[in-house]
Amino acid sequence: MSRQREEPDGVPSGPDVGDVVAELRDDIRRSGLPVLAVLTVLVVVNLLTNRIAPGAYLLWAWSGAAVLLVIARRDGESWGDLGLGRVPRRAWWWSAGAVAAVASVYLVAAVAPETRDAFGDDRAADLTTGEVLLRALVRVPFGTVLLEEVAFRGVLLAMLWRRLGAVRAIVISSLAFGLWHVLPSLGITTANEALGAAVGGGSSGRVLGVVAAVVFTSIAGVLFCELRRRGGHLIVPMALHWATNGLGYLVAWGLVGAGWL
Repeated sequence: MSRQREEPDGVPSGPDVGDVVAELRDDIRRSGLPVLAVLTVLVVVNLLTNRIAPGAYLLWAWSGAAVLLVIARRDGESWGDLGLGRVPRRAWWWSAGAVAAVASVYLVAAVAPETRDAFGDDRAADLTTGEVLLRALVRVPFGTVLLEEVAFRGVLLAMLWRRLGAVRAIVISSLAFGLWHVLPSLGITTANEALGAAVGGGSSGRVLGVVAAVVFTSIAGVLFCELRRRGGHLIVPMALHWATNGLGYLVAWGLVGAGWL
């Protein structure tokens, strides 16, 4: 309850302004408005990076991550809540293990003729050496991974966790992560011949390709959330995310250069 100030004669003059502001701030934090603000920012950033001005991708990624962190901090989340506190020792081990696991799977898949075609992606095949290095070592880690992990395993997960509990927070943030990939996956069946052959051509094939991408990334989101929980820091899902995307670019490009695709 707000305290009422008293005039010198003992007559209350009304609630203290500072207390009213504090109560209002607490009411907003308990409501879903901050979560709605986060989702709105994500929609805007998604449109900017995929449709309106994709050439300024890194700018939008950094700006979006910064705005999301400001919202989360104003909502009362600590750096530890966001997975950005002190890095525990176990997080380094989990991160190294995640990268090693992806590298091992990619190596086996690249060598085996039965799975090699899965790396046939025009988005990597047409890149020069400088371009593929820029994608794998700059755009992916400092753009895609930074923005998406801060957004979905940092800000959104922490805010939902406090309001709804662990299970619902993981499910909702993972579904949001899947839907985030609708726009980027619209041409995936054309870029990836193996996927295109699997789901078929035409409009139905494109729809199936998008659905497959959303389902796959939603499941991946659950895995990323669990790694965030087990590792105790955002660096763990960041490591796996970079290995999946960054090494994927390098392996696909290397197979094309070697004439294996």
